[in-house]
Amino acid sequence: MKIIEILPRHRRLENAFIDFPYQLYQDNTQWVPPLKMEMRQIFKSGYAFYQYGQAAFFLAMTDTGEVVGRLAVANNHRYNDFHQTKTAFFYYFECIDDLNIAQALFSRGFEWSDSQGLNHVYGPKGFTVLDGFGMLVKGFEHRAAFGQAYNPDYYPKLIEAQGFAKVKDVFTGWIDRNTHISEKIFRAAEIVEKRMGFKAPLIKTKRQLRTVIDDFKQMYNDTLAVPAGNPPITDADMDNLARQLLWIADPRLVKLIYKDEQPIGWILAYPDVGAAFQRIKGRLFPFGWLEILRESKKTNWIDFNGIGVIEEYQRLGATAILYNEMFKSVMEFDQYHYAELIQMREENTKILNESQNVDINFHKTHRLYEKYL
Repeated sequence: MKIIEILPRHRRLENAFIDFPYQLYQDNTQWVPPLKMEMRQIFKSGYAFYQYGQAAFFLAMTDTGEVVGRLAVANNHRYNDFHQTKTAFFYYFECIDDLNIAQALFSRGFEWSDSQGLNHVYGPKGFTVLDGFGMLVKGFEHRAAFGQAYNPDYYPKLIEAQGFAKVKDVFTGWIDRNTHISEKIFRAAEIVEKRMGFKAPLIKTKRQLRTVIDDFKQMYNDTLAVPAGNPPITDADMDNLARQLLWIADPRLVKLIYKDEQPIGWILAYPDVGAAFQRIKGRLFPFGWLEILRESKKTNWIDFNGIGVIEEYQRLGATAILYNEMFKSVMEFDQYHYAELIQMREENTKILNESQNVDINFHKTHRLYEKYL
C-alpha cells in the first residue's frame, strides 16, 4: 500500500479520488452522493477556495492500483487570519476499515500541514460554507439529508486512533405534522410581531428570492458564520450558494424576519432531493437534472439548514417567530409532511433551549475533532 499525492491536472487520479466513495458505499442505502461535476471543481485552479487557500489531496492505493482510502487537507488563509491561528482542515476522508491505511493517510496529511507552517488540524470541515462538516457518530441507520455528511460507524474509531479529540457535537432532529408544538410558541410569535413590529413576509417566487440574497448574506454572516467561528462568507461563495439554492428552492420555505427595514433573523429550508441524487449516482447529465427537479416537486421532506437571529434580538422573541414560521412551512403546504433540522451546534444554547418548546426527535449527531501537531 502506498500514499500518492494528486498533482495538478492528473485526471486519472482525480477521477479515482472522486469515484472511491461510490465503491465504498455501493451497498449502503443511507449515503447520498454528491454531483461528480461539482466534485471536479475542487481540482480546478478557478475554484473559489483557491482565492484564499491551498489544499492537498491524497490517495491510498494497493500495489495493484486499487484505491482503499483518500484524504484532503487544506490551509484556509482567511480562517487563520480571522482567528490568528495555524489550523489545517481535514475533509473528504474515506477509508476501508483498516487502521494502518487511515494512519498512513493522516501521516501524509500531518506532514503537509507542517510544511505549511500549521500546527493544528481540525475537521471534518469543508473548504467552503457549501460543504458539509462533522463526522457522523450517531444515526447511521438514517439517510443523510441532502448535502449532509455520512460515514460508516467505524470512522470515529479510525479518527480517534490518530490522536484526534472531540471539539463539539452538532445535532440533527426531525418533526412531522403530528409533532407537539408548545402553545407558547404561537402565542409568543403573535405577541412579539405586534409589540416589536417584526415581520416575516412570504416569499412566493424565485424572482422575489433573488431580491433578498444580499439580506440573506448579511444574516448568514451575523448569525451563523462568525458565531460559529468562521470568517464572513465571500461574494464568490455567496454566488455559489445562491446558484444551488435557486435551483432546487421552494421560495416559500425561505424566511427572513425584518424589524422595520432591517433583516434580523432567518430560516433557510429547501425540499430534500437526496433520493434523486441516489438514483442518478452523481451524474447530472443527460437526465439527472430532470430527476432532481422532479424530486423537488414531489418529496415530502424539508431540510432546514440554517436558523439564526442577530444577538441584540435573541431575547426579544424573534426566535419564536422563526419556529412558528417553520411549523407553518410543514403544515400549510400539502406536499410536505416531515422536516429535518440539520446540525444545530451544541454551543448555541439559546436556540437549543428554545427548541425544548418543540418536540424535536434528535436522531443524528455529527462530531468535529482536533489534533495539535
